[in-house]
Amino acid sequence: MTDTPLDSALRGLARIDRAGLLPGLALTGGLALVALGLHRALGIPALSPLVLAMVMGMAIRNGIGPVPLAAPGIAFSLKRPLRLAIVLLGFQLTLGQLAAVGPLGLGIVAVTLCSTFVFTKAMARLLGVERRLGELIAAGTSVCGASAVLACNTVTRGSDEDVAYAIACVTVFGSAAMLTFPLIGTALHLTPQAYGLWAGASIHEVAQVVGASFALGDAAGQAGTVAKLSRVILLAPLILTLARVGRWRGHAPGDGAAPMPWFVVGFLAMVGVNSVLDLPEAAQHGLALTASFLLTVALAAMGLETDIRKLRRKGLRPLLLGAAASVFVAGLALALVALL
Repeated sequence: MTDTPLDSALRGLARIDRAGLLPGLALTGGLALVALGLHRALGIPALSPLVLAMVMGMAIRNGIGPVPLAAPGIAFSLKRPLRLAIVLLGFQLTLGQLAAVGPLGLGIVAVTLCSTFVFTKAMARLLGVERRLGELIAAGTSVCGASAVLACNTVTRGSDEDVAYAIACVTVFGSAAMLTFPLIGTALHLTPQAYGLWAGASIHEVAQVVGASFALGDAAGQAGTVAKLSRVILLAPLILTLARVGRWRGHAPGDGAAPMPWFVVGFLAMVGVNSVLDLPEAAQHGLALTASFLLTVALAAMGLETDIRKLRRKGLRPLLLGAAASVFVAGLALALVALL
């Protein structure tokens, strides 16, 4: 196979890297830095650096082809940085934030999350969407967007194309929710607390929740952010449940049982540490930035291994599933907020 120009440029770096990881790490890390820089420069909440990194990786993979010299580092970027990022996400949450939502709010968040996941899995079977892809769309819609898709894929073990498609779904429909929720909340005359709880319980990404909830004032924004963070904490029991079900079921012959995601225990431990220790603001900011960078590295690697031709072959049914799941989560959360 003829080397691409990128292969030649990275060959020198590979000579000092015995494991062959350095070229791939340099590529995924560079794409992550560019994505984070673009996100900061553009200032568009819906344009996540995770999505930017994935799109840039896909452009390289499908524009000039695979980069064999970078393959070991790309494969590494999909595993270790992702697990460490999920552990570090625990420093963004506290048990006090759960208490601030209150029993009623937590009940709404938990019922909405569980019902949405079950509904989406059922709709996937009805629409004929493959189990792994349906599970990833369910996780991204019910919990926290791209981060949930990546985390749940450690036990679902879908293809790179499954992950890319699921992230595309939660990005498109989450962005649509961010734009339409303020209009609906105003039309329904929801109180700031009720509107914030609705947004936090149903919009996909944290950034999208912040954009939608603060559009109707600080009180709504704070309520939405806290509700969303309490929803993120539920990612841990969801992954552990999926892992247990996967080990019990064993999946398809030759597929093996889903591994136990021990990094989730680390995530919960960091939530506990963050609840007890009063970390300096600079340390909190540094840990959040590190987690964001590592997640972006993982998405860049995902894009570099995603073949658009395989993505197209999945058709429109998964997109319809994402739309149905998004409408369901928004409708159910609104009904529960209005009722309770």
